[in-house]
Amino acid sequence: MAREVTDADGITWSCLQAYAGLSDSEENQAAARVNEARNTLWIVCTPSGGAKSVRLELPSEWETSYSDEALLGEITVHQHK
Repeated sequence: MAREVTDADGITWSCLQAYAGLSDSEENQAAARVNEARNTLWIVCTPSGGAKSVRLELPSEWETSYSDEALLGEITVHQHK
């Protein structure tokens, strides 16, 4: 399920785990995992406006452990890389 956050410029970002729309097969779950030891996943955030999508490495519990502000902070950092 996608999580949406809106930044100060009014851009709504829709974030979800990479490969989430495919299937729950072990291969897709493994493809989304960045580092098993750190328990991190690839998360893709797509903007409603003209900005580019960003790919973030976040903890597997990012949907509940990250505040909107923290998620927007990660997006901002990775936009400029």
